[in-house]
Amino acid sequence: MLWLVAHHVGFTVRGAGRIGLLPLGLVLLPGALLAMAGRWVVRVGNVTRLRHVGYAAIALALPYALLAGALAVASGTAVAAPSLLQAVVAAFLLALVAGGLGGARGLAPWSRLASLMPARPRSIVMGMLGSAAILAAAGAVLAGASLAVHLPEVKVASDALAPGVGGAALLLLAQLAYIPNAIIWAVAYTLGPGFAFGTGTVVAPTGSALGAVPVFPMLAAMPAGARPGGPGWVPVAVLALPYLAGVFAGVVTVRIAPTPVIEAAPLWGFAAGTAAGLLAGLAAAFAGGPLGNGRLASVGPSGLQVGLVAILELGITAALSAAGANWLILRPRGVPRGVWGDGSPQDRGVPGGRPPGSAPPPGQRDEGADPHGHRIYVNPWAADE
Repeated sequence: MLWLVAHHVGFTVRGAGRIGLLPLGLVLLPGALLAMAGRWVVRVGNVTRLRHVGYAAIALALPYALLAGALAVASGTAVAAPSLLQAVVAAFLLALVAGGLGGARGLAPWSRLASLMPARPRSIVMGMLGSAAILAAAGAVLAGASLAVHLPEVKVASDALAPGVGGAALLLLAQLAYIPNAIIWAVAYTLGPGFAFGTGTVVAPTGSALGAVPVFPMLAAMPAGARPGGPGWVPVAVLALPYLAGVFAGVVTVRIAPTPVIEAAPLWGFAAGTAAGLLAGLAAAFAGGPLGNGRLASVGPSGLQVGLVAILELGITAALSAAGANWLILRPRGVPRGVWGDGSPQDRGVPGGRPPGSAPPPGQRDEGADPHGHRIYVNPWAADE
C-alpha cells in the first residue's frame, strides 16, 4: 500500500472515505529509480536515436503498469483498498515520463538534447521552465518564511503529539515528504486563489478562514487570521511574484528566438506563459485531495482555479515583456534616423522584408553592425554607373 501511495495512488478506508491528500515527495523515489531503469534499457538495448527512446519508455511503462495493477488488487483488504484504475494509470504515466527522460539523458547531456529541438519550441519550453522555476523558488521561500514565523505554534503541535524518539523520526520523514505539497500550496497562495483546508475554508493573501485543523506540525504554519498579518506591503509583494515569473518567461522566450515580425512576439510570450500556467494548475491538482468524506473532503488548492488565474497572470505578463524585449533586441543601435529608415524589419533586411536599400552615404558607417561579423551591402546604383 505504501509503495502504491509513493506513486500517488489514493485509497478508500472503510467508514472514513477516500484518502487522496498524498505526499508528493515520495514520488521522487520511484521516479528516480525509473529514470535509472530508462537509462539501463537504452544502454542494454543499444538505442542510438532519440526517436527510439519513446519505444523504450513504452516497453518499460506497460509491464510496470501491469505490476502496479496486480499489487493494487493483491493489497486490498476489508479495511482499506487502493484504486485499481488510478494505480494502473499513475504507474504507466510515471514510468513513461521518468523512463523516457532517463533514456534520453542516457543518449546525450541535457544541453545537447535541448539543441536538437527547433528554436521556437525550445524557446517556449525554456520560458515555461524558467517561469515555473521562479514560482517554485517563491513558493519555497514563502513556505519557509511562514514556518519560521509560526515556529512556536509548530513546537506546540509537536509537543501535543509526544511521539517519542521513533515516532519523532517517522513524523519528520512524513513532513519532509509533504514539502513539495507545501511549496505548491504556497504557489497557489501567491497566485491569489490560495487553498482550502476543509469545506467552506480558504487561505489566501487577502485573509484566511479556517476551522479545526488536525494536529500536524506543518499545518501550524498556515496563516489563520481574518486579515493578513505583518506590514501592509507583504501581501502586495506576495501577489507581485507571479508577474515577475511572467516577465522572465517572456524575456527568455524572445531571447532564445527573437522574431522579426513584431506582432508575433507577444503571441510566443503568451504561449510560454500559458504553458507555465497549465503546469501550475496541474501541480495544484495533484497537491491536494480529500481526507475522508467529512469536513476535510476538500483540502488543498483547486487545480482549475489556479490554472486559470496563472494563465491570465503569467500569459499576459509574458506577452507584454516578450514584446518589449523583442523590440529591444531588434531595434537599430546608434544609427541616425533617416540613414537606415525607421528601424523596421523591412529596413533591417530581415526575412520577409525587402533587402537593405543601399550602402551608407560617404562618411557614414553602420554603428550597429557586429564588429566580429560581416555584412554585405547592395549598391542599387551600380547598374547606372
